[in-house]
Amino acid sequence: MQSVLIVDDERNTREGLSKVLGDSFDVFAAANADDAIRMLDAEHFDAVITDLRMSGKSGMSVIDKAISLPSRPVCIMLTAYGNVEMAVEAMKRGATDFISKPIDVDKLEKILKGALEKRTAAAESSESAKQDAAPMQKQKKRAENSAPGIIAKSPKMREVIEQAEQVAASKATVMLTGETGTGKELIARLIHDASPRKDNPFLPVHCAAIPANLLESELFGYERGAFTGAVSRRIGRFEAADKGTIFLDEIGEIDAPTQVKLLRFLETHSFERLGGQQNISVDVRVVCATNKNLREMADKGEFREDLFYRLNVVEIKVPPLREHSEDIVPLLDHYVNFYAEENGVEPVAIEPAAMKILKEYRWPGNIRELRNFCENIVVMHKTRTLSAADLDPKFSEAPAPVALIGGEQKKLPPPSLDKKENETDLIRKALEASGGNKSKAAELLGISRRTLHRKLAEME
Repeated sequence: MQSVLIVDDERNTREGLSKVLGDSFDVFAAANADDAIRMLDAEHFDAVITDLRMSGKSGMSVIDKAISLPSRPVCIMLTAYGNVEMAVEAMKRGATDFISKPIDVDKLEKILKGALEKRTAAAESSESAKQDAAPMQKQKKRAENSAPGIIAKSPKMREVIEQAEQVAASKATVMLTGETGTGKELIARLIHDASPRKDNPFLPVHCAAIPANLLESELFGYERGAFTGAVSRRIGRFEAADKGTIFLDEIGEIDAPTQVKLLRFLETHSFERLGGQQNISVDVRVVCATNKNLREMADKGEFREDLFYRLNVVEIKVPPLREHSEDIVPLLDHYVNFYAEENGVEPVAIEPAAMKILKEYRWPGNIRELRNFCENIVVMHKTRTLSAADLDPKFSEAPAPVALIGGEQKKLPPPSLDKKENETDLIRKALEASGGNKSKAAELLGISRRTLHRKLAEME
């Protein structure tokens, strides 16, 4: 069970939070900053929740102590109304988030669990986020030329790492493109960690996971009374990331109004909170990621063209796992050992015949699918040896030819060896599926309407 340290000089607050969080966490409490600092020296905690204003030292000293530890816990600041600026300062120093008093316990628990989940994911990619225990032996044997936390033996991934490290020192906006599950957030973290901003916040925002009507306020914050339920000022992610890096994942999902405000920020490095009039300037490096073709979305009017060019200053393409299969075995080895350590069990040994099948599998879900596979076998496999017979039949099935139809992969009959014939056949199938609508057919094929017209002319 994950451990949480609650620091507050108000007994009712300490006991109330201990009771609420006690069902999900192993809870400890301290009545002042000095006691909390002694406990942090003696024990490892996964999270620290501390009040800002206390008798004696303030909660800021607790935050400073926590973030200086080799295994940095999640830090959440509790603050009364009027102390928001101090809470922002705490986030700049390394706190994860803050919440105003009176405490909304449901909101606090949601923030805490979400932050701990991100911390677990980050532990796979950053040595600074590992637990106090010595790093696993397998993690020490990273492939040559790999960046810290990234398994990269293949030339393709080494090239990606070199590009990331080259752009890191600049202030340029970076767009990471590639399929879902390829590790784009790891590359974003590498850019931040290799940059002069490395000691300042790295704040990931998963745009697709936040409802469109809330995304603008999440990014830019809001003033008290900006809308129903806005009972106090909230600092947005851009403001909290000042001097650091913000990572906007699934940038293609943001709605038109937020696109406009993001464009203005990229042009001026300033913004206004929702419901506010004060112009706020910050120094934030923007890294974004998408698995969509934003250029084609811009051509169709689904994404602002001017915003696309502002975001696409430097593009780094992260390849799917099937294009750097040299990394499959090291990745399997890494994650099997990681999840074994995390769950306190012996690693599962993958027999050579099973490893050969896994290496030849195309991994359509990329590294995310591989990671989930490793966690599953570590937790669920009855023995500590995995044979070829233990594998799901899907790993041995020959991949059928596919085409992108309506945003989904559809199986096609086995193609002939003639490339032109295959292309012609695919275009005809797309026209049939779209009822002869050329715009729709182009969309099904994942090409522009102009390209489709050119290819049709070549077919005549």
